[in-house]
Amino acid sequence: MNYLDPFKVLLPAAVSFIVGILISPIVIRILLHYKIWKKKNITKSIDGTAATITATLHNDEEKKLLRMGGIVVWFSVFFTALLFWFISKVYPTSFTEKLVFISRNQTWLPLMGMLVGALVGGLDDYLVSRPAEKNGSYVGGGLSFPVRLGSVAAMGLFAALWFNIKLGVESVYLPFYGFFHLGGVLFIIFFVITTVALFSTSVIDGIDGLSGGIFSAIFSAFGAIAFMHHQFDISALCFVIAGGILAFLWFNIPPASFMMGETGIMAILLALSVIVFLTNAVLYLPIIAFPLVVTSSSVILQLLSKKFLKKKLFLVAPLHHHFEAKGWPRQKIVMRYWIVSYICALLGVIVSLIS
Repeated sequence: MNYLDPFKVLLPAAVSFIVGILISPIVIRILLHYKIWKKKNITKSIDGTAATITATLHNDEEKKLLRMGGIVVWFSVFFTALLFWFISKVYPTSFTEKLVFISRNQTWLPLMGMLVGALVGGLDDYLVSRPAEKNGSYVGGGLSFPVRLGSVAAMGLFAALWFNIKLGVESVYLPFYGFFHLGGVLFIIFFVITTVALFSTSVIDGIDGLSGGIFSAIFSAFGAIAFMHHQFDISALCFVIAGGILAFLWFNIPPASFMMGETGIMAILLALSVIVFLTNAVLYLPIIAFPLVVTSSSVILQLLSKKFLKKKLFLVAPLHHHFEAKGWPRQKIVMRYWIVSYICALLGVIVSLIS
């Protein structure tokens, strides 16, 4: 390991955080100017039934919480990546060139995933935030769920084909076993399923400060795993994303100035879906991202229980809203999720070390 490798990972992360802190007030002013908040309160759950509890917990019409705060995250990432690339071209030294983490074999694909997620999610946020027409009627919601799901699946398919055709990958790494051969078709299917499954965890963005703390822990863990595998460009990218998330979190803790929105969540999750395969750590994901797994599972179990058992397992899904409906203060929910997230991230890194 080169003595400059820690600088390559940590310095861009610090820069990403600083960039995010500096641009956040500008982003907030722009979002306020264009009134980028949801104009209609939640009235129905995913299965179409009345969401009476959710409506009382989250009155979007009264709160007017700004969406698209995820701009801070992906802008910080792209700005930092291009900044170090530009510096290396203007002042080419061994140090400045070492700090560049844009590379075809490690970071092009996750950066592309982040860009696609930012654009599709940003369009959804914009459509959700459209104002009422002159007659007072509501214009409508954002992109339909099938459209968003299809976009995510398409990106997953593109990335899977890239892995399989360009890189010749047909295996996944099993902890304590080694590489398990799936074959091209099964690998592609598994990749797409993983991408879609990660997208299902976007429901975590529901309480001020919750998603930022969880995602910062997850990306820090995969940054550490990549560093141990000497994938320094991926490691740098993970920590740069974590830095941007922490800058977002600075303005998202209660009372939040904005929420991440689809432009942030989709960008982060599509980048993560590629990173877990690039680091051969996809099967560490259930440990590292355990809070996301539990959150997504609670929604699925709630839907299945209502359909087949005709009753609810939780007061409201996802799980963090269940705790909220039970009377837990939001700060308690968020802090406990943070604690669990960092412990799970630590356990995931430990398992990767010993397996």
